[in-house]
Amino acid sequence: MDEQAPTPTGPRNRHIYLLPNLLTTANMFAGFYAILAAANGQFVAACVAVLVAAVFDGLDGRVARMTGTTSAFGVQYDSLCDLLSFGVAPALVMYHWALAQFVLDGAVWAKVGWGAAFLYVACAALRLARFNVQAGSTDKRWFIGLASPASAGAMIAVVWFFTERGQGGDELRWVALFVTVGCALLMVSRIRFFSFNGGSGKRVPFWALLLVLAVFVALLIDTASVIFVVAAVYLASGPIGWLWSRRRGAGTA
Repeated sequence: MDEQAPTPTGPRNRHIYLLPNLLTTANMFAGFYAILAAANGQFVAACVAVLVAAVFDGLDGRVARMTGTTSAFGVQYDSLCDLLSFGVAPALVMYHWALAQFVLDGAVWAKVGWGAAFLYVACAALRLARFNVQAGSTDKRWFIGLASPASAGAMIAVVWFFTERGQGGDELRWVALFVTVGCALLMVSRIRFFSFNGGSGKRVPFWALLLVLAVFVALLIDTASVIFVVAAVYLASGPIGWLWSRRRGAGTA
């Protein structure tokens, strides 16, 4: 998702570069491993794998831009890998953890469970396609719709947080259904989410550095809880910002 954005001008680069595409492949491998781990009931390992995929996804584009090795191939390859790591993988992690348990409620609800997982994958594919089409024509400070890595982070945050507290997906299947459908719809929505890209190269206040350090320390203490809180705050920021802008617009009308 964060990989080489296509440039609107200049000759098309048809070369394939090794380093950024190796990082993209590592992203895909982590997503693939997450699927295998979830199928074997190793949900914490699956969640960690999706998190590792997000790290590689953030690195490949930055490395490509720093080394001048962006390519049209890299853009397309990155999107395909992102669909696996942030579309298929989190959907199947959530399915094996909780959505499959809807079979306890009958055959119809079992279909609702896998249907929700498929909805998530489909929305992730649509989100990635829209991102590729709109790349270079939107305000870089914002994502239009929830970015697929952030959505995947919210999905695995729920699984990881409750698994480490001994709560199984069977008792939380309705929560899982709400989170899966909610994240899917947010990805294809027009709601804006802050991208953290607009301020690159600008100075930041000293307290911002302290905040980042505090988050890192908290991650070392209780990774699952911190990721859960950060994901919840970020997910809420989009709808709250949308409601606030609507209210301001109505107030000035």
